[in-house]
Amino acid sequence: MQFGIFSVGDVTTDPTTGRTPDDTERVRSMLTIAKHADEAGLDVFATGEHHNPPFVPSSPTTMLGYLAGVTKNITLSTSTTLITTNDPVRLAEEYAMLQVIADGRMDLMMGRGNTGPVYPWFGQDIRQGIPLAIENYALLRRLWTEDVVDWSGKFRTPLQGFTSTPRPLDGVPPFVWHGSIRSPEIAEQAAYYGDGFFHNAIFWPMEHTAQMVNFYRQRFEHYGHGSADQAIVGLGGQVFMDRDSQRAVDRFRPYFDVAPVYGHGPSLEDFAAQTPLTVGSPQQVIDRYGAFYQQVGHYQRQLFLMDHAGLPLKTVLEQIDLLAEEVVPVLRREAEAVRPAHVPAAPPSHAERVAAARTAGEVHEQSVAAADHWTGRTAEDDVEAADAVTR
Repeated sequence: MQFGIFSVGDVTTDPTTGRTPDDTERVRSMLTIAKHADEAGLDVFATGEHHNPPFVPSSPTTMLGYLAGVTKNITLSTSTTLITTNDPVRLAEEYAMLQVIADGRMDLMMGRGNTGPVYPWFGQDIRQGIPLAIENYALLRRLWTEDVVDWSGKFRTPLQGFTSTPRPLDGVPPFVWHGSIRSPEIAEQAAYYGDGFFHNAIFWPMEHTAQMVNFYRQRFEHYGHGSADQAIVGLGGQVFMDRDSQRAVDRFRPYFDVAPVYGHGPSLEDFAAQTPLTVGSPQQVIDRYGAFYQQVGHYQRQLFLMDHAGLPLKTVLEQIDLLAEEVVPVLRREAEAVRPAHVPAAPPSHAERVAAARTAGEVHEQSVAAADHWTGRTAEDDVEAADAVTR
């Protein structure tokens, strides 16, 4: 089972000091957090995508491309890639490029985001959110899996003889998650393609999460990708720890009370009772998260939100150390002890996907110099012709 952290990249005033980082500091703190997570031995770092204050991660591939060069083992991912407001052609190019740079050590999560105004900013209508997600992803898959694409749809101009570059690494696209907290259409989409489904449960009771996950599992089996319990599932969570549980509550309460999303709402105690938020000792986190499989089945990825609500960078790094040293080894060991042998332990790696594709005969060898699909000529041919003219 994979364990990691995800960031929404909020810029929030520290309520205990009154200090607010600027955008530059916040971006750099996210880079520090990702590198520290890699050094601590966590499996995944994921960044959100936002285009409005108080959030800074507007360009996930830029951040993850840099991190690919300065980390060694951690899988680089997104906690949201906006499939509704990004052009699928651009997504195909950017994430194939990231896949090449990261040598396959990446995946991504498609989502619609939670900010309504982003739709008109990018020329779209929020009322078309679900149709946009469905059409855009269908095109994205074709751009990754077909060398030449002819396409027409409702939400963008047609494509004729289009080839997205670079081609996916080893001829195999990145693994994709579909993230949703309340839309069964997105769970259906994930199941249809045999992709992963991620439920960010930080605002929802586990009963709701279980309903969404179990629906996805049933549809995954319906479409013939395997048994329901073999579907690839990820969950979002949220913790704050101290070796003294009451001290954890006392330390986290000021940040919870003013958090940009859920602050000024339910009390910390009520919110923790109704959602996976766990504030207490490492053992309390182990006890709670170690039991989630009883509601959603054995799942493959657990991500935690830790760097938000104005928490100082030093505190976040300390939280990562507690997670990596005292919580994850126990959760990993317990999950493996009860996982049935036929259930995947983790999402498929790039190497595993390449091997599976080759077995199925789906990988096409790429020529060193691809020919132009209209004339059959290569760029090298044109260079030689130009040289002949000038000689």
